[in-house]
Amino acid sequence: MPEKQQKTEEDHLAETRDAMISAAMTHVPFDGWSEETFHAAMRDSGVAMGLAHLAFPRGVLDLALAFHRQGDCEMVQRMQTADLASLRYSARVATGVRFRIEAIPDREVARRSITFFSTPHHASEGSAAIWGTADLIWKTLGDRSDDLNWYSKRAILSAVYASTLLYWLGDESVEHSDTWQFLDRRIGNVMQFEKFKSGVRDNPFFQGFMRGPGRLLERITAPNPRGKNELPGFMAEKR
Repeated sequence: MPEKQQKTEEDHLAETRDAMISAAMTHVPFDGWSEETFHAAMRDSGVAMGLAHLAFPRGVLDLALAFHRQGDCEMVQRMQTADLASLRYSARVATGVRFRIEAIPDREVARRSITFFSTPHHASEGSAAIWGTADLIWKTLGDRSDDLNWYSKRAILSAVYASTLLYWLGDESVEHSDTWQFLDRRIGNVMQFEKFKSGVRDNPFFQGFMRGPGRLLERITAPNPRGKNELPGFMAEKR
């Protein structure tokens, strides 16, 4: 029989994160993302304090971000196994957003997360998390842009995701059908913007602009991949 592969330290930390996120879900709707929730998650999951702080060095902030990344992973897994090739490109993007929202286990958890990441102290981390979600959707769909489009696509999709999430929180329609119609309309706006950009490039005024002051825009490139989702450099400096 082949020997069982020994677990690495990262394997143990991943298990710790999963256990504490799962335990936190029963407390977040009542206590939000708070120190009370963090300590309750430790208690309920049986994770020792030292290990908990090793897995989440910044405490509840890292716990909330790990919960967000867990939803991102579920979204990517669903996108990779779904038959997206049969859909129009706009529908593929919309499906990614829908899968991400459907990965949220409870609307009250979503409300508490929005409240937590809306505070001035955590707003930059919340923006980075949403940016990371948009980045993963484009990457999973095979986006290869490496210029200004890299930023515009992710900025626009971040706004689409955030607005659709807020709409979903108040949607009482059957199977959230109103939310998905709202999403389709927002994605339609994204595709119209892409068409607008294509058309404007053929405009003589725009061509003249790009030969002059607009040359700076051509120097903008996507950040080098580092194995994780990050804000673009000029935004990361503000964090």
